[in-house]
Amino acid sequence: MRNVFPRWSNSVPLKLIIALGMTGGVLVAGITYYATQEYTRVGYQPTQPVSYNHEFHAGQLGLDCRYCHHSVDKSPHASIPSANVCMSCHKNIKADSPLLEPIRKSYFGEDANRDGLLSEGEDLNGDGVLSPGDSVPWVRIHKAPDYVYFNHAIHVNRGVSCVECHGRIDQMEEVYHAKSLSMSFCLECHRNPEENLRPMGEVTNLAWSASSTERLDKKTMTPKDAVDYVLASKGDASPIHAHAGIDIRKKWGVNPPLSCTGCHR
Repeated sequence: MRNVFPRWSNSVPLKLIIALGMTGGVLVAGITYYATQEYTRVGYQPTQPVSYNHEFHAGQLGLDCRYCHHSVDKSPHASIPSANVCMSCHKNIKADSPLLEPIRKSYFGEDANRDGLLSEGEDLNGDGVLSPGDSVPWVRIHKAPDYVYFNHAIHVNRGVSCVECHGRIDQMEEVYHAKSLSMSFCLECHRNPEENLRPMGEVTNLAWSASSTERLDKKTMTPKDAVDYVLASKGDASPIHAHAGIDIRKKWGVNPPLSCTGCHR
């Protein structure tokens, strides 16, 4: 009986197990990838209705983040700029650019002549006023899951810069999802916030880094202590930055929640 099956058949069960394991792994990876919402993926970069160059506006022109996202330090949500914000500049700058037509269409709405005056045939709603058009359908890039509560104002008003979650927006021609924003990403910051804190006046200065003079002026910790701290925490942050952050944390009493209920509602 021992010669009924050829010798090579002895390895068939092992090969079947390996094949089934690889097939299952591929299926799990595929389902995980396609079931994951696009806006949670690093590198996600949707096409926007208007090509807004952040590198030019925030980087070269130095436009403050709060000029467009005006509620970021006052509200849980960073507002999406309306056409009014865009047109505060572009009424005079590149006013006839075809790239800005969706902005102008939203801003002027019923004002077909685009002169700010109510003319015959323009009052489509019959309410005696010129109504604006539909909002520009911007595609949201950064979005936390529904079960996560993130308050922009709390973070910004405690010295957490936009760059910590969104990356160097001032160097992006088109904005993309730069950080994972995963649970581990958030917890790492909550456990060691010192590496991500900066003076309030520098929160929207995306290129900021603590200067060497700041390090030497601190009395709460020596430069060596700052270096030791960064090495112990396995952080990649600048020792100078961490040193400034430690001082800010002590001064403001920054103690991020570490329990589940702090972020999950």
